[in-house]
Amino acid sequence: MTSKLGLKHIQAIAPYVGGRPISEVAREYGLDESKIVKLASNENPLGMPKSAQEAMLKAASDLGRYPDSNGFELKKVLSERLGVPADWITLGNGSNDILELAARAVAQSGDEIIFSRHAFAVYPLATQAVGAKAIEVAPTDMFGHDLPAILAAVKASGDKAKLVFVANPNNPTGSYLKPDDIEAFLSAVPSHVVVVLDEAYNEYLAPEQRYDAVAWVKRFPNMILSRSFSKAYGLAGLRIGYGVAQPALTDLLNRIRQPFNVNSLAQAAAIAAFQDDAFLQQGYEVNHAGYLQLTTVFDDLGLPYLPSAGNFVLVKVGGDDDAGARMNLALLKRGIIVRPVGNYGLPQWLRISIGLAQENAAFINALRDILSTQK
Repeated sequence: MTSKLGLKHIQAIAPYVGGRPISEVAREYGLDESKIVKLASNENPLGMPKSAQEAMLKAASDLGRYPDSNGFELKKVLSERLGVPADWITLGNGSNDILELAARAVAQSGDEIIFSRHAFAVYPLATQAVGAKAIEVAPTDMFGHDLPAILAAVKASGDKAKLVFVANPNNPTGSYLKPDDIEAFLSAVPSHVVVVLDEAYNEYLAPEQRYDAVAWVKRFPNMILSRSFSKAYGLAGLRIGYGVAQPALTDLLNRIRQPFNVNSLAQAAAIAAFQDDAFLQQGYEVNHAGYLQLTTVFDDLGLPYLPSAGNFVLVKVGGDDDAGARMNLALLKRGIIVRPVGNYGLPQWLRISIGLAQENAAFINALRDILSTQK
């Protein structure tokens, strides 16, 4: 039914659909919740670090008070470790909040927002929400960002282009952009166009892949760096992320940011997690081992997959456009939750979040069983 209420560009939005909760799958298929394995939402399989749990519990004693709307203590820690002034930092209710704030701050109806095909689903949603036009640029042959093509689209748009989203690593494909290529792109983008560099997964980069994106923020006043505490830091359920930009952009984001958009528990947990280097390293090592565990089996089974710099792997499970949905359903019935990516234009593929060794093994066993029945 079409309602006469609301704006047409809002009515046209297909709401974001997250990975299915364990409890929902258990109810639908009559399964034991304790035996279900969820590898769908790129969550940290180690959960929340103990340091963050302790900090959160301590903060819970004062929940009758509003949180610090400016996040002074968290910004202080971020400022010291990142090497930027505190007024360059915007806190968000997850990094999604930063992405949406950026769109609201710089774009409106008649403007254009540019991003790569097969990039994070929030980019087109944020674009639609402000009534702007989405310019989707064809990817590379490995489903990665084609930065020269994106730059060409920016220049072709002229004054209509207001914002570009670039993810590194990219979700859901896991593709990685070399720092020299990003820096050259930032140098070439016209100064009136804001570039959001979305680094929700950058903590999973191998040492030889890492670079200093904060240094680019210091050089480019039209850049926003977006990062998350949901992935490597294990705080997905608390919804907290942050953006780094020079004061002119930061001021815009904070003018439209909801008051108290980051709660007290999230702020306390993030302060502890951001300084817990041992937990971060453990998560990196678990992820690296899990990537090898999964991809070795994919090679053995002859299943094509994309090299991933994140905490997930995109694997092709069939040649027809029902393959992903069909395999996803078969896995669900066996208590394995993964992520179909037909909504990203990749109906033959599934995105598998990397879990603990035993969780990966449960997925592998179910996958082998399903494939054996298809022969």
